[in-house]
Amino acid sequence: MSKLIPFLFLLTVIFSCNKEAKDPETAIKKEADTVLVKEVKNVTLTLAEATNLAILPLTCLQTEYPNKLGQTIGAGEDLKEPHVLHPAFYGCFDWHSAVHGHWSLVKLLKSYPNLKDAETIKSKLEQNISKENIEAEIVYFEGKYNKTYERTYGWAWLLKLAEELHTWDDPLARKLESNLQPLTALIIQKYIEFLPKLAYPIRVGTHTNTAFGFSFAWDYANTLKDLTLKEAIETKARNFYMNDKGCPLVWEPSGYDFLSPCFEEIDLMRRVLNKSEFHTWINDFAPQLKSPDFNIETGLVLDRTDGHLVHLDGLNFSRAWVLYGLANQYEEYSHLKVLANIHVNYSLPHLVGDSYEGGHWLASFAIYALDHNR
Repeated sequence: MSKLIPFLFLLTVIFSCNKEAKDPETAIKKEADTVLVKEVKNVTLTLAEATNLAILPLTCLQTEYPNKLGQTIGAGEDLKEPHVLHPAFYGCFDWHSAVHGHWSLVKLLKSYPNLKDAETIKSKLEQNISKENIEAEIVYFEGKYNKTYERTYGWAWLLKLAEELHTWDDPLARKLESNLQPLTALIIQKYIEFLPKLAYPIRVGTHTNTAFGFSFAWDYANTLKDLTLKEAIETKARNFYMNDKGCPLVWEPSGYDFLSPCFEEIDLMRRVLNKSEFHTWINDFAPQLKSPDFNIETGLVLDRTDGHLVHLDGLNFSRAWVLYGLANQYEEYSHLKVLANIHVNYSLPHLVGDSYEGGHWLASFAIYALDHNR
């Protein structure tokens, strides 16, 4: 019996090691842990990185299928192909991804005029964001059954695109901004009408998160000095979030998150509150972020061909842009840039050449995150 015990112990160890080696979740978890302990690369939006990331939206901008319309059907006549229903934003799998695909290319052209394929990109932007195409988009939004279409995620990205065009000093930008303006005005009107009716915040990690939708809309209003929209957002943000305390970061992420409910709220309130108010608020909401030892693990992606599971790459980028933004605005949070870099380093290598499930939208998240790494 005394000889049998060591033998059984050895078998247990061998079996455990083999099981661990074959377990994909364990393997990926170890990969993430490795990222945390090795030297973290500081990735910035260089011309080389911009050229690399531009491939994704450029490829999908006019790729109609597969497509997820997300519409409400009122009659048989509503059953039309995506390019008919949405002649401006029919590519990249769904409407909002098409919108922020356009934003991505505008952002990259604005930052890097010598970007590879610049003329091709400009041509596609001009083809899609035409006066006639935007008029057709408005008809869809004013239809009986789709008045709340893309509320508020797609709305937010549309205003981000409009803001980017407005701040791009280029003749093409003036033409595109003018063409887009009627839809921009309609989305602003929809925000103004919707905000007083919304009684509670939406605290999720996906499209309907109100803090995210408010943040991008606030950026547009602040840049273009739309005081009505800006004040409406600030009032609602204070009503929703001013008394929040102890956000439960340990609950995050959920399985399909591409936004962090806690972090998106921080991103909004750093915009809305003055310095004194914000420091008081965040000390109650997320005091742990001030510690140089603060850490939160990256979202782990076990299958990048699954359109929902790959959301977690988006989460890593959205967390990064919140952390970069907070660190840029307030010096006492500068240590968070390292954590932001960790999140970017985990997901960035998987974008180009990966499956369409992530490729049709993740470049926009990566570009927005890297633009905040200053």
